[in-house]
Amino acid sequence: MEKLALTDKQLMMVEKPERYIGNEYNMVKKDLADVDVRFAMCFPDVYEIGMSHLGIQILYDSLNKREDTYCERVYSPWVDLDKLMREQSIKLFTLETQTPVKEFDFLGITLQYEMCYTNILQVLDLAGIPLSATDRGEDDPIVVGGGPCVYNPEPIAEFFDFFCIGEGEKIYDDVIEIYKENKATGGTRTQFLEKIAELEGIYVPQFYDVSYNEDCTIKEFKKNNLHAKDKIKKIIISDLSDINYPEKPLVPFIKVTQDRVVLEIQRGCIRGCRFCQAGMIYRPIRERNLEFLKKKAMLMLENTGHEEISLSSLSSSDYSQLKELVYFLIDECKKRYVNISLPSLRIDAFSLDVMNKVQDIKKSSLTFAPEAGTQKQRNVINKGLTEEVILEGAMKAFNGGWNKVKLYFMLGQPTETYEDIEGIAILSDRIAREYYTIPKDQRNGKVSITSSTSFFVPKPFTPFQWVRMNSKEEFLEKQRFLNGKMREQLNQKSIKYNWHEAETTMLEGVFARGDRRVAAVIKKAYLSGCLYDAWSEYFDYDKWMDIFKECGVDPDFYTVRERDKDEILPWDFIDCGVSKSFLWREYENAKNQTVTPNCRQRCNGCGAASFKAGICPSASEV
Repeated sequence: MEKLALTDKQLMMVEKPERYIGNEYNMVKKDLADVDVRFAMCFPDVYEIGMSHLGIQILYDSLNKREDTYCERVYSPWVDLDKLMREQSIKLFTLETQTPVKEFDFLGITLQYEMCYTNILQVLDLAGIPLSATDRGEDDPIVVGGGPCVYNPEPIAEFFDFFCIGEGEKIYDDVIEIYKENKATGGTRTQFLEKIAELEGIYVPQFYDVSYNEDCTIKEFKKNNLHAKDKIKKIIISDLSDINYPEKPLVPFIKVTQDRVVLEIQRGCIRGCRFCQAGMIYRPIRERNLEFLKKKAMLMLENTGHEEISLSSLSSSDYSQLKELVYFLIDECKKRYVNISLPSLRIDAFSLDVMNKVQDIKKSSLTFAPEAGTQKQRNVINKGLTEEVILEGAMKAFNGGWNKVKLYFMLGQPTETYEDIEGIAILSDRIAREYYTIPKDQRNGKVSITSSTSFFVPKPFTPFQWVRMNSKEEFLEKQRFLNGKMREQLNQKSIKYNWHEAETTMLEGVFARGDRRVAAVIKKAYLSGCLYDAWSEYFDYDKWMDIFKECGVDPDFYTVRERDKDEILPWDFIDCGVSKSFLWREYENAKNQTVTPNCRQRCNGCGAASFKAGICPSASEV
């Protein structure tokens, strides 16, 4: 066992020392003398969150398949260890070999949600790496970012040497080969960045300059280096069954958020919900081969000992061979006493039949995501669900023995009225009423409806990227209004209402649609003590607002302001495959309450067919 960066005495001073010792089951071990490149893969949040992320597992496995590369892991130290490391000058280290991150060739940071941005600076700071990319020397690691947040990397562009936009499994081999060649020939850090800037999907922020108009909108975004591309096109894997997928996932010592085998069945989504960024940036939909999935599922269960397997997808019900896969898993998992988790299913006869087979007699709750309370508003967001379908699905579930239902909605959507908001309470009540149409002697106790609302944040590369976001005061007023309407319903004792925090939503909105000027705010906030902003007990909204003022940056400019059609948006230099003209057309459809058919019903000309992958090549032109 490698000597730990922390002594036993130090480990005993922190909560859950298992977060920092490594040596988990299936951890990769290599002889450092046999590797040329060392890659530290970071999830900028606490261990339990990071260990639950499938993307890290995929990249960890893929990079370690290379004999010349050793990929190790690092997570954000929790607040207790953070304090100890600063007090005792302990440098941030990896779990596999307890090596300081500063000594690695690469530090890769996955960006899954905006509220982790101060944790990125924590990782860099504790590692002893300069926060700004332009301040780093030849001996500092190359800092690379990936994940969904890189579809607008501008608020954190200052802190990264480059971003990988798209599906990283496809590009890292090329990056590592170029790095080795550049190192062997005595090339500089800048020369390496110039070489990879010519690869598809690679964005090097320091090779671009941004200028602004007097009204603070972007005047021009232009490259300052001949090796940089005018437009960065995302990387996409055409055949997901012809790419590496981990057969021996890491198994943590402690309980993590998702303590199970995760089987990714497809990427992308056909539905086209207008609020959903993932549904746009992961287009086109691509399915994994059925036999591939069967084989991987069995290998992962055998190699981990996990007692549960979960299907991962934006919309599992749209996987064309779902029935065959699920019934295979039911048979195999029954033999192994393994549970099956099936998120993202539509509530139909097949789904209920499956859930009857995989759930205990004491049934857990079922989840519906109507997202809006009225048909008008569901048409605006292109949800594709009618109230009839929702009530019919609920009734099928009730007749099947379920009596607990979770409902998810959003407040603050474009065109939303207070009538639409009241519709959330009315729909919740109608679902409860459906339950009580069942004869009393056939009911499974009382019905329990939990309705939850989040606040809408307009995200890049969605049809709503131009719209204004509600202010904090508007969000809170709508929340109070809905809470009152919930209490007026006939079955209000059967309905529980949960809501999201407006303050964190406002900051998320700034980070999601911000430009490079936001970086100064993030840096000052971190240096002022902001950390773990995704955790409510550590988030300090008032401190953030004071820092915005000190930096001369108006957060409302990024949130409660409507954009013009021709405005240059901070992320316009990225080509995610979905065209800006399509997104604007969908925005117009939203205002007209026009529903757009899903991708299997009709090709709507979004632009993703240019990748010639998934269902797109056979789709007819609009």
